[in-house]
Amino acid sequence: SIVGLIGENGAGKSTTINLITGVVKKDAGTIKMLDNLIDNNDIENKIKEELGVVFDGSNFPVSLSAKQLNNVLKNIYSSWEEHKFFSLLKKLSLPESKKIKDYSKGMKMKLSIAVAFSHETKLLILDEATSGLDPIMRDEILDMFLEFIQDEEHSILVSSHITSDLEKVADYIVFIHNGKVLFSKPKDELIEQYGIIKCNAKQFDELNKNDIIRYRKQDYEWQVLVANRQKAEKDYPHALVVPASIDDIMLLYVKGEY
Repeated sequence: SIVGLIGENGAGKSTTINLITGVVKKDAGTIKMLDNLIDNNDIENKIKEELGVVFDGSNFPVSLSAKQLNNVLKNIYSSWEEHKFFSLLKKLSLPESKKIKDYSKGMKMKLSIAVAFSHETKLLILDEATSGLDPIMRDEILDMFLEFIQDEEHSILVSSHITSDLEKVADYIVFIHNGKVLFSKPKDELIEQYGIIKCNAKQFDELNKNDIIRYRKQDYEWQVLVANRQKAEKDYPHALVVPASIDDIMLLYVKGEY
């Protein structure tokens, strides 16, 4: 499956990913990855072989070319697939001999994705991986993600501010706010069932408060987030009920009142 990690800047998305990958040490709690308990952030080589990580920005030596990087990585990963790596470079229009320092931000991101796909990765972790890419290339990368999870042993955890990408490919959405998980739900439930009631003050007062997840008063209307759009349409026929996007849900959770 693909799990989308969402939340505003500073909510804890990158910290979560840095904890999982051992970049920073945890103060408490447990981390379990690929059926292994990660103790003291010491990730075994066997797990590293099955872990593909793409951070926001390049973490490769910028003085190397992609061709030279291949020579380094094939000595690091026992499962490195050289042929697949060069095939992905071609598919993603990445020059083999150009130095990484001369790559654009989007090219560096594509290189990181090519590396992650070129060994026996079972779990792919991406932190804002599509942020520097144009819409056409983002779509191509999203197709690669969907192809990757056709293997039932494969999964992806992706944090992204581009929630429209997550609406296309994610199976689940985890929403972090102030370091805490506010909800973890199937994406289809959020998109197909959640809704926003747009109403005036009188209509707002008549709402069943048990239906309200969050509400926000605007200049001329109240916006009310509800978990069952169809029920709201039936219960409040004189109010406008519209579908809620992931952005809408996130905004009302953060800015709205409870």
